[in-house]
Amino acid sequence: MSWWGKFIGGAVGFTMGGPLGLLIGGVLGHKLVDKHVQRGIDDNHELTQAAFFTATFSIMGHIAKADGRVSEKEIAMARQVMDHMQLDAEQKQAAIDLFNQGKKAGFDLDGVLSQFKQAVHRRTTLLQMFMEIQLHAAYADGKMASSEQTIINKIAQQLGFTARHVEQLSILVRSNLGLGPNQYYQGQSTAHKSHADLLKEAYEILGVAKSSTDAEVKKAYRRLMNQHHPDKLVSKGLPEEMIQLANEKTQQIKAAYELIKDVRKK
Repeated sequence: MSWWGKFIGGAVGFTMGGPLGLLIGGVLGHKLVDKHVQRGIDDNHELTQAAFFTATFSIMGHIAKADGRVSEKEIAMARQVMDHMQLDAEQKQAAIDLFNQGKKAGFDLDGVLSQFKQAVHRRTTLLQMFMEIQLHAAYADGKMASSEQTIINKIAQQLGFTARHVEQLSILVRSNLGLGPNQYYQGQSTAHKSHADLLKEAYEILGVAKSSTDAEVKKAYRRLMNQHHPDKLVSKGLPEEMIQLANEKTQQIKAAYELIKDVRKK
């Protein structure tokens, strides 16, 4: 049975317990927490996928509400993620319900992050994809409010990201700013950018300096491609519905590398 089947059947919620179990229980309309035995999350693939799905959309809602109101752009961004995942009607409603639960006062961000990290079991590539999605939520309306920055900093700290790593991920995200409603994760329109700006951004995306050697640039490119490889992410617990997000991120990284290579050849 897939993670979604266990999610609907209630098995995931009963096994998880804790704040993630409560969120799932809220989506399913009943409480799925064993008050007497908090069993936590084991190393089960379906449980990891369900935890990723649950934490992703609930925390997206929490970030959207951080500045006091949820903008139309933030709602559109959440729906674009759902559309990219090609969720069926039942899954989309669950994602919306989780987003709405994250908006509520008293949302247990610390508890959700702690349990999510336990579920992921130090799978760095999976944590990185999660962080990127939350950065998209923070930048959905074109800027990051101070209240949203506070939440992003908390997420980064609890999941073990350095400030430098978060900034590199932010560069990947900011390169998508100014997109139309159907261009989520597909790279920003480059019509208004100079060639110099595009090249500067390409180096930033790969996290290398213009003075880096060809070998250093290639090494950085391979590392990023490995981190975002869709099959690797799914094998580590990324819900299969999110594979398109990973595919488009690798396209962005590849485009940056190809630009740098072309310029250096000339």
